Amino acid sequence: MTDQPDETFTDDFEPLQATESGPRNDSGWHPVNIGHLVMGVAFLGLTGVWALFEAGLVEADQLRWFMPMPWLLAGLAGLLGVVLAGRRRRIGEPWT
Repeated sequence: MTDQPDETFTDDFEPLQATESGPRNDSGWHPVNIGHLVMGVAFLGLTGVWALFEAGLVEADQLRWFMPMPWLLAGLAGLLGVVLAGRRRRIGEPWT
């Protein structure tokens, strides 16, 4: 063993500065486009229903129960996204 300090960890930390795009967000969260979230969940859900049908796990007469599910899940994801985005917004900050 040597008596030299381990240079893996240094104290050269410089905090991030605000950019031209807006103030710095210290929470670690980034804004989510709710429309993209909803359509992404709907697309994945419809793809899943299609895959179940093609694999033979779902019959044609059962599709009437499976086809609305992606839209319901996408709506739920949109509502959760709006609620959680509203909770993260600080008082006095404009809506983005």
